[in-house]
Amino acid sequence: MLDLLRAAVLGVLQGLTEFLPVSSTGHLLIFGRVIGYDDPGGAFTVMIQLGSILAVMWLYRQRIWDVVTGLPTKPEARRFAIMLFLAFLPAVAIGLLSAQFVKDELYHRLDIIAWALILGGIAMLAIEKWLPSVRVKDAAETPIGRAVGVGFFQTLALIPGVSRSGATIFGGLLLGLDRRAAAEFSFFLAMPTMVAAFAYDFMQVKDHLTPDRAAEIGVGFVFAFLSAALVVKPFLNFVTRVGFGPFAWYRIVGGALLLGLLSMGWM
Repeated sequence: MLDLLRAAVLGVLQGLTEFLPVSSTGHLLIFGRVIGYDDPGGAFTVMIQLGSILAVMWLYRQRIWDVVTGLPTKPEARRFAIMLFLAFLPAVAIGLLSAQFVKDELYHRLDIIAWALILGGIAMLAIEKWLPSVRVKDAAETPIGRAVGVGFFQTLALIPGVSRSGATIFGGLLLGLDRRAAAEFSFFLAMPTMVAAFAYDFMQVKDHLTPDRAAEIGVGFVFAFLSAALVVKPFLNFVTRVGFGPFAWYRIVGGALLLGLLSMGWM
């Protein structure tokens, strides 16, 4: 029963943080350690991430359907698909080259996560203060070159603690997207990126998907789906009105707290 409760907590945490610029991977690694949840091979983490992916795909199901059905006849649908594909390629290329190193060397370094949180938060505050002029107000109309640029920013998220959504959102802001367009582009780009990452990770951890863990994975999956589905739209409305400053300070304070705990030997 305790393991199911831990799975539910981590599922909620995954869903809440996956599309916020605060690093879901960093949160799962930290809180998994805090609550003593053992995840052999990372199988649980991989499977509950699928819940977050499906949640955002469900929320944007009409857009996805319009693009898929419009590919044969609508130039705007083809352009949207090509834009996402080209933006997705940098993560594929760099991810395949560095994935093993990242998982073997970086995923267990809480100090790296802490510094990534702090430096990412400082970068957010700087970009918010000196926001470039807005050139794109609709994510679907992002120029191809800017979309590819955001794709290169996404590769920074291979470092745990950076945040995939944070890297893509602030890449978008630097490249002239407004706040809402940058956040929505991040969601769109998350779909192929996270599906590909899930497929790759699944092949690595499939031997750890034992029947006795099915209940934990099922609980984590459901809670990740529900919490992600609940957070995406309010997040868009919040950043449109308020900006990203609160998330920046959350990262800085959280990273500093983690460094303090590490220095005292409490983690």
